[in-house]
Amino acid sequence: MKVVFVLVLCASAALAQHEPHFLEGKNTIVHLFEWKWSDIAAECENWLSKKGFAGVQISPPSENVMVEGRPWWEKYQPVSYILENRSGNETELADMIKRCNNVGIRIYADLVVNHMATSTGEGTAGDTCDPSSKNYPAVPYTNDNFHTSCEIDYEDPASIRNCELSGLKDLDQSQSFVREKIVKYMNHLISLGVAGFRVDAAKHMWPEDLSAMFSSINELNTDFFPKGSKALFYQEVIDTGVDPIDNTDYTSFGRVCEFKYGAELAPCFRGTNPLKYLNNWGTQWGLLDGSDTLVFVDNHDTERTNQGYLNYKEYKLYKAAIAFMLAHSYGGLTKIMSSYDFNDSDQAPPANGDDILSPDFAEDGTCTNGWICQHRWSPIFNMVEFKNVVSGTELTNWWVGGDNQIAFSRGNKGFIAITIQGDIDTSIPTDLPDGTYCDVVSGSFVDGKCTGKSVTVSGGQAQVQIFSGDFEAAVAIHINSKL
Repeated sequence: MKVVFVLVLCASAALAQHEPHFLEGKNTIVHLFEWKWSDIAAECENWLSKKGFAGVQISPPSENVMVEGRPWWEKYQPVSYILENRSGNETELADMIKRCNNVGIRIYADLVVNHMATSTGEGTAGDTCDPSSKNYPAVPYTNDNFHTSCEIDYEDPASIRNCELSGLKDLDQSQSFVREKIVKYMNHLISLGVAGFRVDAAKHMWPEDLSAMFSSINELNTDFFPKGSKALFYQEVIDTGVDPIDNTDYTSFGRVCEFKYGAELAPCFRGTNPLKYLNNWGTQWGLLDGSDTLVFVDNHDTERTNQGYLNYKEYKLYKAAIAFMLAHSYGGLTKIMSSYDFNDSDQAPPANGDDILSPDFAEDGTCTNGWICQHRWSPIFNMVEFKNVVSGTELTNWWVGGDNQIAFSRGNKGFIAITIQGDIDTSIPTDLPDGTYCDVVSGSFVDGKCTGKSVTVSGGQAQVQIFSGDFEAAVAIHINSKL
């Protein structure tokens, strides 16, 4: 009986590490990529909490080496676990986490613990390191705390996990000393009030090492979370289906970032794989069960380096794909990328010298001065609300109007139609009550009025019009957008 009880406790703890701790009636994490902590605090209070968002993924908060030109990826080259870099210091970080939690927005820190910096230079908190000798005195780590330097052979699981990703010095997490330093870092962030972690380069660490560290961290801060709450982990495990690492190796102690999601959606929305085949979207496409995943159309890596994924530069198709993600019933946690404009993959965020610029906002709420801010695009934040409204309903009334025209309902709460080829001008079945509804993709429902199209439902049929020349490729209505 004692053994069974221990197994139940372990299973319960692992399951808890899949829980995002969203407040009721909220969904979707937004990655405010490279934002300063003070700006995130204001965004939680002034925007995210009012638009139904549930959380923010922040850039890595620890000290990193300063690289010439200040590329975004310098934050993925840790010098120490001191909480100070271009986004702000520990005081500003703690203030942001508290203010966001106070308005119901959870914070998830990007955790970089697979490796330490390979670039030489001063760190953002004033510390130094010597990658050539694997010496990081501010932690401290020495050569003895790292795997032997080697290039990765992507056909060998041991090489993937023990050798150096892009030359970054690979920590040996099997050592108790290394684990203690990483757990101490996570516990520090937990004490400040984070709800969980995105785990960078998880594929390059041994599952048993991650499981041991995750299971030994403290419970979440009871100032913001119920007693006994455990941190969410969503791990970067790129499972292409052709290398020897399976993302299922990591799901017993956290969620994984489901890279197949955006990779499979992109051809559908580009028209090279017909939209109509999305009728069985989910596990039949090779996706993991939604309870084990976090999903996205793009992230900060894919938008720069992988043309197989959609990004903001294909804005019409991109918005339609995100609308589909937020409307569909597949159960993975959803994440929105919020970018800055870039012309090359290394480009730094908008800045004045070494100081990251705060985003400015146009009259319609969208960002200016170099920030893209997809989370402030009305088709996206309105679909976050759509996802909240239809929560708990099943996908019904699947409709196909040619290879690249689809529609479906979410019970009697919501309806969406999408075309990426040709016009839709017809009636489509839906379970929504009769009435006239505001299309929340082309506009917003404000003070009982619609700033975009309207859709009429009569006798179980929605009269849908989407034309090829329209700015949006979708229409979506829900019970709360009824005029």
